[in-house]
Amino acid sequence: MTSPQRTRRDPVPRRARGGGKGPGEPKTEQSRPRGPKPGAPRDEGPQRIAKLLARAGIASRRDVERMIADGRVALNGDVLTTPATILTDLAGVTVDGRAVAKPEAARLFRFYKPPSCLTAANDPRGRPTIYDRLPTGLPRLMPVGRLDFMTEGLLLMTNDGELKRQLELPSTGVVRRYRARAFGEVSQAQLEALAEGVTIEGVRYGSIDANLERRTGRNCWIEMSLTEGKNREVRRVLAWLGLQVSRLIRTSYGPLTLQGLEVGGIAEVQREVLFQFRRTLK
Repeated sequence: MTSPQRTRRDPVPRRARGGGKGPGEPKTEQSRPRGPKPGAPRDEGPQRIAKLLARAGIASRRDVERMIADGRVALNGDVLTTPATILTDLAGVTVDGRAVAKPEAARLFRFYKPPSCLTAANDPRGRPTIYDRLPTGLPRLMPVGRLDFMTEGLLLMTNDGELKRQLELPSTGVVRRYRARAFGEVSQAQLEALAEGVTIEGVRYGSIDANLERRTGRNCWIEMSLTEGKNREVRRVLAWLGLQVSRLIRTSYGPLTLQGLEVGGIAEVQREVLFQFRRTLK
């Protein structure tokens, strides 16, 4: 099948360079949605301590469970041994001997992750991480999912472990969009076949919407949309097609895009936008 011709575009989408108003930009004459206060916790009352600590931004719920197993969490001086402990609040709870502050309303940020840095708090090998690239003065933030070392583009970050978990769950079906520059030969028909999913070395990858954007010699730009976001999924699928990826950019995560962000830049998502986004999640 012959690839459709498209107009020439820059490696980074023009919408990512500013101009116009996107999901993270101020909007005028926008009425506040009805319902709970945007970004506020959805439920109150007695809850598992792992959930409360995740909401407080200590770590994801899974990481909090590991911290409890390691004996790092205590209640009124007594080390906790189970994440099933039920509490109404975090009064008297300490992590590594330090009191836990009251949870704040959930906040979400759009960060343009540069290439050549890890989505991690630290690296035993001494490589730079996203926290080396973030500006100072931000609240304690956790990444939503990961982008690998050389992948750049949109990385969402939040102070709320429950929001992080909600956005990461495959069942929510949030669409992630990428642009990949690759070397090699591939047809539009091969890319369209990815809609049926593929199995590579025993790993099943679900439906991917892929389009050949443009080709220059043996180099091409490919747009891809997927919902699973498995580890190195885009790179592995394109390598399976015989392509060598030289640049990979995540351009959007659900309705949120890179618009208005330079490489290494960060901007908070409006609370109303966050509220509406959360309402769309399954």
